[in-house]
Amino acid sequence: MRLIRHPLAWAVAAALAPAIPAVADSDPVELESSVISASPLAHSADRMTTPAAVLEGDELIKRRQATLGGTLETLPGVRGSSFGAGASRPVIRGLDGARVKVLSDGADVMDASTVSPDHAVTSEPMLAERIEVLKGPATLLYGGGAIGGVVNVIDKKVPTHVPEKGYEGEIEWRGNSVADESTGLFGITAGAGNFAVRVEGLKRNADEYEIPGAEGDPRSDKQAGSYNDTETGTLGGSWIGERGYLGLAFTRQKNRYGLLGHSHADCHTHGPADWHCSDEHDHGGHDDDHDDDHDDHGHEEAHAEGVPYIDMDQKRWDLRGELSDPFAGFESARLRVGHSDYEHREMEEGIAATTFKNKATDGRIELTHEPLFGWRGILGGQTSRRDFEALGEEAYVPPTLTRDHALFLLEEYTLDDWRYELGLRHEWQDIDVDGGQPDTDHKGTSISAGAVWTFAPEYSLGFSLSRSQRLPTAEELYANGPHAATRTIELGNPDLDEETAYNADVTLRKFAGRTTFSLTLFRNQVDDFIYAADTGHSPGAGYREIEYRQHDAVLTGAEGEVRFQATDAFALTLFGDHVRGKLRHGGGDLPRIPADRLGVRLEQAFTAALDGQLEFYRVQRQDDVADYETDTGGYNMLGASLGYHGSLGQTDYLLYLRGDNLLDAKAREHTSFIKDEVLLPGRNLSVGVRLSF
Repeated sequence: MRLIRHPLAWAVAAALAPAIPAVADSDPVELESSVISASPLAHSADRMTTPAAVLEGDELIKRRQATLGGTLETLPGVRGSSFGAGASRPVIRGLDGARVKVLSDGADVMDASTVSPDHAVTSEPMLAERIEVLKGPATLLYGGGAIGGVVNVIDKKVPTHVPEKGYEGEIEWRGNSVADESTGLFGITAGAGNFAVRVEGLKRNADEYEIPGAEGDPRSDKQAGSYNDTETGTLGGSWIGERGYLGLAFTRQKNRYGLLGHSHADCHTHGPADWHCSDEHDHGGHDDDHDDDHDDHGHEEAHAEGVPYIDMDQKRWDLRGELSDPFAGFESARLRVGHSDYEHREMEEGIAATTFKNKATDGRIELTHEPLFGWRGILGGQTSRRDFEALGEEAYVPPTLTRDHALFLLEEYTLDDWRYELGLRHEWQDIDVDGGQPDTDHKGTSISAGAVWTFAPEYSLGFSLSRSQRLPTAEELYANGPHAATRTIELGNPDLDEETAYNADVTLRKFAGRTTFSLTLFRNQVDDFIYAADTGHSPGAGYREIEYRQHDAVLTGAEGEVRFQATDAFALTLFGDHVRGKLRHGGGDLPRIPADRLGVRLEQAFTAALDGQLEFYRVQRQDDVADYETDTGGYNMLGASLGYHGSLGQTDYLLYLRGDNLLDAKAREHTSFIKDEVLLPGRNLSVGVRLSF
């Protein structure tokens, strides 16, 4: 990961550079760059036309959180939607929901997290081997709607090789102080001949987390309902030959977590857009004023058993296969099929008030053809079927059946110091809806062009242009009713058209030497941008009315990281990001756009076995807000970690210690729907041990 974000980082870097011990930049230092598996042409991040980042190894182990958004929070350009301890979806360059595609090794996760921010992403970070984040036009291979980016979570559930000694695995335990969390996991792969099996499992118990201000203030002890209990188990097996593998895995995940800021009300309508709500009961949260850097928010005591919660259950099948030299003219074939049976119940006072069901299948096949007139590339197809329904008090979206089909092509051509890339995707979508609403069908075409110029041995310049079309989701088209988790009345519009995004990226990289960096500037102009606009009307009981509208919008920004390897044992990294989202006609700001961030990270190897890291970043106040949206105060975050590697016989172990929010700052994530009611966790100390054998 090497990115540079805010332009101010250059000035800070220049100021700090004289204080760093002088080391010849020509020294042969080059950080290892992982191959991005979500890029079908199998390039490293340094060779891609668009920005990419990878979390893996010790860095992933130390940064993992219970949610995917929390795990990726510190990557430049990435934030979390932050809906408490159980749900946080990645937000990339200010875009979230369906505009950010989350994959399980290339196949859609197929949960209900795009429907609402209080719905958890079912991918488990603690069981991930690697997490890849892609931004820009290469994402069109996984859907034209992924105009924000793609997050690909690589796991081990389907074995791709037979262990040399017949078995391999890992066992880990982690606990923390802020929520009295205890998480344990195991994974074992065993095999012989051409067969291998994989068994893995995880169990997490986390109480309500403490929030800043607890000392001496009995009203501000813990965030009511912020608990998270998770159980995950997987059984997988593969046939593995000299030319590839074919495997199948079954995963069962159960999750129970509190709905923070949830406010149930008696809402009724006198017409499609004439809703009225009256108070029934309110569950926890905050409702206070903000100041510049610190928010003095009171906290009303609420017992966990009185707070609504989500009880989620997902059963998932994954079929994966890869084959080299499948037939004449092609180098390889890649198959990914996922089937999910997802259900969650929103429980209130022991009763299932609302049930969400999502049965979905997603399949794709990719063929890599041999060079043709110098061009090498991927062609393939994708199809998906999603049967979604909501039942009960908050069935604000009618039952829908969505079918989506697509064909795609990605080609590359290399000439001297240049690598060119062209992409094309066309997709068709049909949505059948119950309840008297009209069925809809849409189609969209997305194209991209990019190039990488390695203009010096250690430098490259990447740039890309793309035109992507995103088809509206069933929720945007047909929502009509109250949603207690976000305290909103949501009004869809069946006349919405597809979005058309025109994106430009420029990335400057230095990928070798004592100083490495990556700086990206981007502009994303979206015609007919669909967004949830606050109408300004309050139907009562603290609810707001939002409706899905379309207007032209533009998002611009910078993101990046610069790293100084001062000595063989010490490195300093500056990182930051900036994004601004505005409506093009009328000049208003888009809602829930992240605030600017700028930080520094120090890495020190004390011995061959012991290393540490200290990280500080500043999140600025966000006052570029949409109509009827509140400001969010700025805050400072300080974190630190230590890791110790050792071995006992044939077993390697890692002991790690990590501190988060060591300043106990009162922090709110502006991307969150419930930022005014919920604080991020306070000071936290995590400790863990991982055994690999």
